Amino acid sequence: MLASEIISKIPISYENGLESGSLLFFPSTVDVHPELGVEFEIRLCPALQKKPRLPTPNFGDGTTVSKPMDKFDPFAPPYDPGLLVGELTSEEISGQYVVLMNKYSVVPRHFLLVTKEYQSQTSPLMPDDLLQAYALLVAGKKAGKNIFAFYNCGDLSGASQPHKHLQFIEAENDGPPIEVLARSISLESPGKPFSIERLPWANHIFRFPPNLRTSSTDQREPILADAFISLLDLAISTVRHDPTYPAGLPSYNVILTLEHMHIIPRKCENHTLESTGEELSVNSMGFAGLLLVKSERELEAVKTEGLCKILQSVALKSVHDLQVAGVTKDIDGDPTSML
Repeated sequence: MLASEIISKIPISYENGLESGSLLFFPSTVDVHPELGVEFEIRLCPALQKKPRLPTPNFGDGTTVSKPMDKFDPFAPPYDPGLLVGELTSEEISGQYVVLMNKYSVVPRHFLLVTKEYQSQTSPLMPDDLLQAYALLVAGKKAGKNIFAFYNCGDLSGASQPHKHLQFIEAENDGPPIEVLARSISLESPGKPFSIERLPWANHIFRFPPNLRTSSTDQREPILADAFISLLDLAISTVRHDPTYPAGLPSYNVILTLEHMHIIPRKCENHTLESTGEELSVNSMGFAGLLLVKSERELEAVKTEGLCKILQSVALKSVHDLQVAGVTKDIDGDPTSML
């Protein structure tokens, strides 16, 4: 199926999943909580307390091409017919993908783009991944839906499955809060990565040219790939400035919209709430400005402590000024030139 056909099937696939019992929807309410000029949305979903707790994923080393033997892979065939939307195909893109509805949905019509062959969730997004994801966003826009994608990469990113997959959500209003803020930034140097400096955590963003959504696959590929590589380089540079960063592959969150790509390097997955001592898991949605809590107690704890403090605690300190100046550090912490 083409991206437009996939998008047209999402509503009926969602309804079929609910009717068959393959898809579980958890109702929620949203509390808007403004901080630093961002209209954060805290989604309260008490029913998630009953969701089965998944074991810690085995992510492997990022180079694994076969699935871990100690864990069932829900993204491998045979696919649940109540969750399967279809195979995503394109004459210009060689990568093979399947689109599945998210089994546990807090937001209606939440769906996934999954690699048909097993790839690790610690691996970076490849050009085909980016092209197919962006094609789905374009098809969604043509269908009148404001969809954005996100990717939780690595064991500190909030990812729940080791099989490579991107997630897609229909945003309300003008999009996720952080994207609204990014859109308001006036750039002195278009075509180069930038950072939202008012946010107290490292964030790296690239603004796409206005005609990207109407361009051909051949025209899109270098723009998407170069944007990802440049942002990932900045994320890795940020990691190298932190001598306390955990050993292993860097973890990060990716947010993809029609207008921007965001990458946020991660230092840990969970934040321990000061007032309750409970752990709060944070993934890409949190850095999009959409945080999920499971109880009124958790909601009040988050509002009291502040979302910016919570997000800062699981991310890294911004070193954007040093990066702009062309200075980074090598693995041993010694200054080197980025040029």
